[in-house]
Amino acid sequence: MNPANGTFPVTKFLLLGFSSLGWQSRTLLCALLSSIYSGTMAGNLCIVWAVLHDPRLQRLPMYILLGNFSWLETCYVTATAPRMLCDLLSPSLPISFHACFLQFYFFFSMGSTECLLLAAMAQDRYLAICEPLRYPILMSPRRCWMLAASCWLAGFLWFIVPIVLISRLPFCSPYTLDHFLCDPGPLLAASCSPAPQTEEFFYTVSSLIILATFLFTLASYGLIVRAVLRLPAGAGRHKAFSTCTSHLAVVGLFYGSVMVNYVNPAASGGSGKVVTLFYTVATPLLNPLIYSLRNKEMKGALRRTLVGKLRGILLWHQPAGPG
Repeated sequence: MNPANGTFPVTKFLLLGFSSLGWQSRTLLCALLSSIYSGTMAGNLCIVWAVLHDPRLQRLPMYILLGNFSWLETCYVTATAPRMLCDLLSPSLPISFHACFLQFYFFFSMGSTECLLLAAMAQDRYLAICEPLRYPILMSPRRCWMLAASCWLAGFLWFIVPIVLISRLPFCSPYTLDHFLCDPGPLLAASCSPAPQTEEFFYTVSSLIILATFLFTLASYGLIVRAVLRLPAGAGRHKAFSTCTSHLAVVGLFYGSVMVNYVNPAASGGSGKVVTLFYTVATPLLNPLIYSLRNKEMKGALRRTLVGKLRGILLWHQPAGPG
């Protein structure tokens, strides 16, 4: 590299994040985001706990996928939130080159896995409602686990090539990224020379998985709605509509914000940080509320597993009576 051009081998970046805010504002934001992060972890881990410890839920494909989805959300928010909270309190703390690209890889891999899991959950609901007689065969627990594993594998393979290409770009000092995470936009902007082919390839790969899974999910729910409208009015129809509405709410929240940043990034303008903050922190918090707290089976499973566990702990610590 040529020092005259400012192209030294980069070893670290500085995430600007919300450094433009005053100390008091950053402290308040840190307290708010810490509360959201804690609530997200508690809500999603409760769902994972219920699925792992309730035999009834383990036999139902919908809850197998929901357990995977909740575990994904805990990992997804953990990939960004702790570092963001640290930067709010210590805004001048740099992040190493390898840590930056590791965060970049995990953040986008889990984002693509979320797209695929949402599509898998839509397919599960379609088969359950539109193919009820064949559903136990088409979506057995074993096949459901294989489907979930395929989503994880494909998601973690999807962005390897574009991330490697971006990591090989030459970066110029002062190595600052105007974001609170290692995102492709700021990284491409920090490159010493324009890389239109790398940029186009990255956003093509992003658009492909986002649009393909979004259209598949939308088509699945469209067929579900058509099938539900043919059902006679009653409890079954109401339950099907309730399930579809909650799922579509999650789909709309996630895809609406993701498309702004990674399908048409020019549309985000100066609101990129706010949009990213919404789907990285707010959406994972809303998911357990939308999916589970209004779900009788999940609430029943949480009561059975948590109460049983607490009862076991109390009996374990109860002093033994006289022999």
